[in-house]
Amino acid sequence: MTALETGKSPRGEDYIEEIAGLKTQFDVFRFMKRLTEAFRSRAFMIINLPAITSFDLQSNSVITSWPAELLAIYDQEGLMVNSPVLRRLRNSTLPFFHDTVGSSAARDDGKTNLIVTLFERFRMPRCAYFPTHDASGMRGAISLAGDREPFSPEEMKDLSYISIHVFDRLAEIRNMDTRISDTLNDREIDCLNWTAAGKTSAEIADILGLSEHTVNHYLNRATKKLDTVNRTQAVAKALRIGLIK
Repeated sequence: MTALETGKSPRGEDYIEEIAGLKTQFDVFRFMKRLTEAFRSRAFMIINLPAITSFDLQSNSVITSWPAELLAIYDQEGLMVNSPVLRRLRNSTLPFFHDTVGSSAARDDGKTNLIVTLFERFRMPRCAYFPTHDASGMRGAISLAGDREPFSPEEMKDLSYISIHVFDRLAEIRNMDTRISDTLNDREIDCLNWTAAGKTSAEIADILGLSEHTVNHYLNRATKKLDTVNRTQAVAKALRIGLIK
């Protein structure tokens, strides 16, 4: 039984072994969803710290459970520019709690009321942010948002500790996925692409001018390289890590 399933008050150190065992980005997503619920929040986000010149929050989000509509409106309105949250994340490595109606949330672009209305609509007016970084020095942050009361100092400490481990584990998973994609050759990727398009081995053989045996050979090798048990799982993983579209 994992720490998130015991029903006890969550503590930071209880999760470390579980985080170390996460194998995929989807595992991280499911863990973060359960963590969000355990801390009585509504949504989470894991981001790479955007560059000053970046205008799109969605492209900097690694994994998130924010409502798609909220994200779309946030970017359409250009709310990342002049964000007091991002300004603070760039200037400090300390965790902090942000309330959209607080004095520290005031913006100098006249969009304060828009932010308040938008986040209250999705019942996410308060958010805790936990700056972190990976082994390469890539800076990022993990946040939990909702409409609960501010986190206690003990909760902030536990979530900060958890965030460090989650961000580091996620970086390891992404690096591993990149190494895997580098090992597949063009023919293996072609076969995965056509399999994703619903083609059989015989049909792929006709398209690529190969024998059906050769196509199956490529698919079997791709399946092993992706550490999956069959071609369906191989296609799913290849799509998830961006190896095929």
